[in-house]
Amino acid sequence: MKVIFTQDVKGKGKKGEVKNVSDGYARNYLLKNNVAIEANQANMKALNAKKNKEKKLEQEEVDEANQLKEKLANLEVKLTAKSGESGRLFGSITSKQIAETLKKEHQIKMDKRKIELDQPIRSLGYTNVPVKIHPEVTGTIRVHVVEV
Repeated sequence: MKVIFTQDVKGKGKKGEVKNVSDGYARNYLLKNNVAIEANQANMKALNAKKNKEKKLEQEEVDEANQLKEKLANLEVKLTAKSGESGRLFGSITSKQIAETLKKEHQIKMDKRKIELDQPIRSLGYTNVPVKIHPEVTGTIRVHVVEV
C-alpha cells in the first residue's frame, strides 16, 4: 500500500515522503496512529500543492536576502574607538558592536552570529566584513573604524 508520511518514522521514511509499505503495517500502525495517510489522488494533489507553496516561500526568502545584500553593499558602518600612535586600537571591534551599530543607525536587524568576523578588528581604517544573510546568499559590510 502506498502511504504519505505525516511524521518521521525511524527506519521507514521522513515527513512528506511517499513510500510503499505492507498493507498490515499501514492499516494497523501507520494509519491508526496518524503517522501516515493513504496516497490516493486527492492526498497526492494536496502534497504537491504544499511542496510548491514551500518552494515558492523559499524562493521569496532568497529574493529578500539578495535585496538585503544589495542594501548592505551600499552601506558603511562607522565605529569609533581609542587608538595608539601606530593606529592600533586599545581593545577591538567585535561582531556584536557592528550588529548594534547597524540596528541603531541603519535600522537593519542583523544577528551577530551571521557576521563572519574571523578575528576582531584591531586597527583603524576600512575593513570589508562578510555576512551570511541566507545559506545561499553572502553579502559584505564595509566597516570604517575612526579614532575618537
